[in-house]
Amino acid sequence: MKSLLIALIVTVVSCANVPAQKRISMQNKAELLVSEAQGGTDQPGFTVIKNKKDFRNIIKGALGMIELEKEPAINYPKFPGNKKVVVYNLGRFTSGSHRITQIKNVSVKNNVLYVEVPAGEPSGGMEIQVMSNPWIIFAVPANYQFTSVELKYSK
Repeated sequence: MKSLLIALIVTVVSCANVPAQKRISMQNKAELLVSEAQGGTDQPGFTVIKNKKDFRNIIKGALGMIELEKEPAINYPKFPGNKKVVVYNLGRFTSGSHRITQIKNVSVKNNVLYVEVPAGEPSGGMEIQVMSNPWIIFAVPANYQFTSVELKYSK
């Protein structure tokens, strides 16, 4: 009877710790906030957004909304104040869809932030040649220190 009681207590205590561990691990992952197929720069590069005002202005500017007073209803993502928010321009592409829809993993090594994203699926056949300048806004843990960003494509 005594061993059954000890086993029950161990089970309850171990189950009580699981949600806290999941919450901590979720805070250490990247969060994709905005992803667009157009509006980025010709060259790959990144900028760290410091505040909510800059965050909204970057989204407005990239979507081509210059008149701030006549802003249409845009569903802005919430600015995560406890994370580092990064705008990354993928550069210029001549065909295909290069919009990022998911971030699988992030890591920092030698001051480089590696962002793992799914590899694009080839569409097959002839494609219309369209210039695109995709960009993304994502959040990483605030303690990440980096001087450059590099995308890693994986399956």
